[in-house]
Amino acid sequence: MQDAASPFLVAMGASPQGGAAAWVQFVPFALVLGIFYFIILLPMKRKQQKVQAFLAELKVGDRVVTSGGIFGSITGMTEQAVQIQIAEKVRIQVSRSAIVGYQGQEPVATEGQS
Repeated sequence: MQDAASPFLVAMGASPQGGAAAWVQFVPFALVLGIFYFIILLPMKRKQQKVQAFLAELKVGDRVVTSGGIFGSITGMTEQAVQIQIAEKVRIQVSRSAIVGYQGQEPVATEGQS
């Protein structure tokens, strides 16, 4: 006697005809991933490396701008923070990642990036 589920099991176990068709279905998916990488991820990675290099090169005496728009001159630095003199005898301490660029130049980092 045949079981009612037998035709379904046979159909599920059958190998697909034309073995090349299986990998061809993944080509559009791989193409989309490649485009996503080259248009979005690679430029973001380069921008992040540029920002990290900028923050590593900061030194005492540099005239900088913070993400909040505060202009000042670096008077002291630690691993995580930068001390900035914003006026005569007025110094503030900000996070190193809050520095977005040098005064008078295009910002290296945009707000929200670190």
